[in-house]
Amino acid sequence: MFEQPSQHDVRRFFCETFRRVQGHVPLDAMQSVAAPWVEAHPEYADDLRDLAQALVADYTQGAARTNPFLHLSMHLSIAEQYAVNQPQGVRPSLDALAARLGSMHEAHHVAMEALGEMIWTSQRSGLPPDGEAYVDRLRRAASPRSQ
Repeated sequence: MFEQPSQHDVRRFFCETFRRVQGHVPLDAMQSVAAPWVEAHPEYADDLRDLAQALVADYTQGAARTNPFLHLSMHLSIAEQYAVNQPQGVRPSLDALAARLGSMHEAHHVAMEALGEMIWTSQRSGLPPDGEAYVDRLRRAASPRSQ
């Protein structure tokens, strides 16, 4: 059984990953997966630089700024889905979407919307997340007809 990380655990993880990337310090396996996404978002540097501030920062829905830790966590989740192709078909769907959009980074941003919708729908319905619908949404977004 996997333990659910706390909000502080997640913030510490990304701040430590940022610190190691900036200092050219070796990364552990999970940090190696997260590092490219941290580097792809230099706009989050100030949020990641100061752990003490990160632990108390308010990113609630009414806050004026994006939650960098949620955003980076979603990149990490999608990267893990891609690595194991779960839900089934997510890897080729993301590849096709990245080809259409010109980057895997942009494909991740589209996937984040679909992932968020899947989770929201699951929470509202009380049913398990529908991975098939999620992958289908990515396939549709990758289709040239969706432009």
